[in-house]
Amino acid sequence: MTMTVAMVMLCMMMVHANVKPQKDFSLQKFAGKWYRVGVAYDSPSFVPFRRIIKASMGTITPLPNGNANLTMWEATPFGCVSKKYQYERASVPGQFTYFSARHNMVKDITVVETNYTDYAMVLKHKVFNREYTQVALYARTLSVRPEVVQKFKTFALSRGFPRESIVIPPPAENCPPSGSGR
Repeated sequence: MTMTVAMVMLCMMMVHANVKPQKDFSLQKFAGKWYRVGVAYDSPSFVPFRRIIKASMGTITPLPNGNANLTMWEATPFGCVSKKYQYERASVPGQFTYFSARHNMVKDITVVETNYTDYAMVLKHKVFNREYTQVALYARTLSVRPEVVQKFKTFALSRGFPRESIVIPPPAENCPPSGSGR
């Protein structure tokens, strides 16, 4: 049993290791509206909920000090919920940290790859009883070219995510509500 736990921990550490941010990352180009149209999550509790996840929408607003605000709208069983996050820039452009009130901890964000006009792949990492990692595919629109979806899936699989943890969710209906940024 101990060997299994050690192997799982080693695999999860490899998921986050050697991930570099987008070369010459520009927060100004990255700013604006993004839809989260793909997600891969290594938490064992994620898989049972994969069928109820919907695509969400967020808006990145750069701040003069190099930080960024993120407003995210997500469809939940309780309706469309808006959440606000402040991303603190790290020493390397394209890397940020933010405080998660839900988990009461700081999480790392790395913009792994983006062309700024079409898609972005973002890695989120936290240590909470063990290491957890999420890879998200963001797009400027809800429709994504198949080759971009395949690139996302290939990246997630290469980082050790199981196929069943990779989801391309359907769009949420009226979330965010009309007139609130969509």
